Amino acid sequence: MQQLSFRAMGSTINIIIDSDKAAAYPALNAARKTFLRYERMLSRFRPQSELSALNRRAGTGPVRVGQTLWCAVQQALRAARASDGLVTPAVGAALIAAGYDRDFTALASGVVRTSQSVPSPDWRLIDCDAHRRTITLPAGMRLDLGGSAKGWTAALVARRLGRRFPTLVDAGGDIAVSGPRRNGSSWPIEVADPFAPDRGIELLRIRRGGVATSGIDYRRWQQGGHVYHHLIDPRTGAPATTDLLSVTVIAPNLQEAELAAKTILLLGTEAGLRWLDTRPQLAGLLVGVDGRIIRTSTLEHYCWRAGG
Repeated sequence: MQQLSFRAMGSTINIIIDSDKAAAYPALNAARKTFLRYERMLSRFRPQSELSALNRRAGTGPVRVGQTLWCAVQQALRAARASDGLVTPAVGAALIAAGYDRDFTALASGVVRTSQSVPSPDWRLIDCDAHRRTITLPAGMRLDLGGSAKGWTAALVARRLGRRFPTLVDAGGDIAVSGPRRNGSSWPIEVADPFAPDRGIELLRIRRGGVATSGIDYRRWQQGGHVYHHLIDPRTGAPATTDLLSVTVIAPNLQEAELAAKTILLLGTEAGLRWLDTRPQLAGLLVGVDGRIIRTSTLEHYCWRAGG
């Protein structure tokens, strides 16, 4: 077993390869470089990133973009379609207006300006030309790829490494698993208690696929006596009002898990469970702001107590 941990995309990234082969460490280092390279391209907090350049040219017409940004935006738009616009990349301006205008490390240690809400533009106004590989943003729109780029990168890295070694990639709680460990067993994954992050509330066994947790308990800041968080509800243009503190979803792939976790969190317990019940391929663990824990019946298959 070999492991590499580092900071990228605003999170701690942990990559684990279940192999003792000498070739594993160079593969881990190459994966780290992929995360750092994609961060340089896809971060809205970096003025020189390709995403920032695209945002600055909103309203000016088609912008030809590189392959990496193109693929990342297409993944974000697939999530928007699948969630009927609840999970959308077109919330950049709303995040800035809410005070999330810099990397969270800098935000937590600095002064937050007055928070306000702004309408989130319709993601369907984003025009993409696959033949020319151009993206056209309407005036005033700012894209935020945030967690979608992180999860997309984690899944890509797990898939690449998984061709050679059993691999688990944990990108700040968004976890991609390439397949079972070398002895055929599952990977143990602990779901943290959002009220006490050092304590677990469930131990999962995952052989392949993705696990994602979305919550309003971590990226939070205070301004004028009010607490704000990073999860924008595009229906209001403001940080979401929800009765859920965190949602963990297990899915056949990380992108689907991430989409589901955010959608359920935005919908709230009642509507979120109805949405989840129509998707039997998913399993969920919901933690309410009141401390209530809800487990779907499909989660039992993944709980460690159900088998190794």
